[in-house]
Amino acid sequence: MQPFSLKKVIAERNNLARVLDSLKEGIIAHDLERRIYFINREAERITGCRADEVVGKDCHDVFGGPLCGLHCSFCGNQEVPEEGKEYTVTFADRRGEESRLEVSVTIIHHPKGDPAGVLASFRDVTDLMRLRRQAGELTGFRRMIGRDEKMLHVFEQIRNVAHYDFPVHIHGETGTGKELAASAIHGEGHHKDAPFVPINCGALPEGLIESELFGHVKGAFSGAIRDKKGRFQLADGGTIFLDEVAELSKPVQVKLLRFLQEGTFERVGGEETLEAKVKVISASNKDLKEEVRMGSFRDDLFYRLNVIPIHLPPLRKRKNDIPLLVDHFLRQAAERHNGRSRRISKQAVRILMDYHWPGNVRELQNAVQFAIVKSTGGMIRPKDLPLEMGSVECRVTRPGPVPKLDVDTVARALKEAGGNKSKASRRLGVGRATLYRFLEKHPEIR
Repeated sequence: MQPFSLKKVIAERNNLARVLDSLKEGIIAHDLERRIYFINREAERITGCRADEVVGKDCHDVFGGPLCGLHCSFCGNQEVPEEGKEYTVTFADRRGEESRLEVSVTIIHHPKGDPAGVLASFRDVTDLMRLRRQAGELTGFRRMIGRDEKMLHVFEQIRNVAHYDFPVHIHGETGTGKELAASAIHGEGHHKDAPFVPINCGALPEGLIESELFGHVKGAFSGAIRDKKGRFQLADGGTIFLDEVAELSKPVQVKLLRFLQEGTFERVGGEETLEAKVKVISASNKDLKEEVRMGSFRDDLFYRLNVIPIHLPPLRKRKNDIPLLVDHFLRQAAERHNGRSRRISKQAVRILMDYHWPGNVRELQNAVQFAIVKSTGGMIRPKDLPLEMGSVECRVTRPGPVPKLDVDTVARALKEAGGNKSKASRRLGVGRATLYRFLEKHPEIR
């Protein structure tokens, strides 16, 4: 029996090639051995490869690896390719220029029903995504919400760094979403389907952090009743996220530096040298440069971790995103509790916009959840907000002359606010700028 030839089937249908060449989507078809037998003109344009260069060749050899990244149905152990896969990947053409591709995979079947190959259709959405960002239509990226210019810059950085295995360091205040950013970097990269292993370096006692990171062998210390894999070993082939990395002790910093230099480590109490291929993403709410200057963080480790720095802006620096975030949290709560989504009044939104948000996005989420529980109707009003926000309702909304300030009143307000000028200005019923001007005239107030 002659083997079934997909190439012959395509050749017998003379019009099919013309139809596929007229499409605005790239089309590549290959057999179960990954041998390309068809590529249309749009696919030639996107990939930079001509048909006479690639037909008959292994697609992995042609593109220097799977065109579809870790989504490739021919890289694992499965015998039958998966039907109907859809995903987005970043593809680098022969010139090194990167494009965002939306890919859909369809199985081609033998007349008797057996799989005979796959057809991948894809379109370049790079310009579309750029236009959406410019037009303000892009409101989020991989669970990160925002359309402020600062956040759009962060989204662009994440896309740019995701496909490199260089260490990334994320700096941002508590509650700005550092783990979300790390997860987005992992999800955009080639190792998307590999493990993403987070660990908070500041949440564990110093005596346990080394074991958590690198593992231990049985009998290494009291309570070590069995061998245990560390987070680096669990993350092998994927990404490890070291949150609050500035909290690591100097001895653990030495071990981490060695791993970054050599990719090897030993478990606590063990003698065997182990290897792990891991992308390292670190984060801290502290300025690592300042920690180096103070002598609490190794400078050589800082330079190893801070290869690609990303800064997450605090919420007070992107207040235009507050209404967007509030709507997101309201919809999220409604979906989670199978209820009707609450609305929020303009007065309540104005109060939220005026607040300083020391706890950033996490504090805003908590405030919205508090207001949902407290509100009795379908509308969240200023009285439903947490006390430190709702108490400014009358000062925000009531028209009239600005109260006259005096030294004793301002000093008392600052003391009650613990020195926080934003809180003090709300207690006094004036804007922050008014309070700052008054303090400049009265330097005796501390």
